[in-house]
Amino acid sequence: MMGYLRDYFESNQGRLIDKWVPYFEIYERHLERFRGTPVNVLEIGVFHGGSLQMWKHYFGTRARIVGVDVRPECKRFEEDGIEIMIGDQSDPGFLASVQEAMPTLDILIDDGGHYPAQQLATFEALFPRISDRGVYICEDLHSNYWRRFGAGPRHPGTFIERAKSLIDQLTAWHTEDPEELEVDDFTLTVHGMHFYDSMLVIEKQPMQVPVRRRTGTPAP
Repeated sequence: MMGYLRDYFESNQGRLIDKWVPYFEIYERHLERFRGTPVNVLEIGVFHGGSLQMWKHYFGTRARIVGVDVRPECKRFEEDGIEIMIGDQSDPGFLASVQEAMPTLDILIDDGGHYPAQQLATFEALFPRISDRGVYICEDLHSNYWRRFGAGPRHPGTFIERAKSLIDQLTAWHTEDPEELEVDDFTLTVHGMHFYDSMLVIEKQPMQVPVRRRTGTPAP
């Protein structure tokens, strides 16, 4: 068994889908719980519209599926259950219009232009809008290591380097230097960060100060 999404992809006769094959297992690991629910899904990067059709089939008729692309011709891929918004994912004004159109956002999949500046602009604007048990996915992060994308290994200003700093915020509860590392909204709302080859999945969940306990009888 390859899983629903991989099976769908391999048998796809609809619009073109372009995905790295390892992504399908990761998607199902983090998104399966949303199937059959009234979930609000935003995918940035429409391409030929095939992945939007895939999400429509995967999440079911109660889902709202919205795609974003900078190319006006992508508007033709709208259909029942799929909406398309045309705009630049690095444009603050357009991102504000996305927030207005989708006041509730449960899943965001950034498969857009892949330039670090685009990924960062989208994250800073829309991650705070993810619902309190939602999921944020940024994929094709290998572009952060490409010099032709204005990036490279450990290059400042990439989404990868921003994500590394977020690891500090995830564990900020335990700092001994609160002036250098403070608990913030990310600490209070993020349950986990899952790094994979070329992909980061951030799962939100309201968090409280971690408590350490012991049970059982000590050894002599």
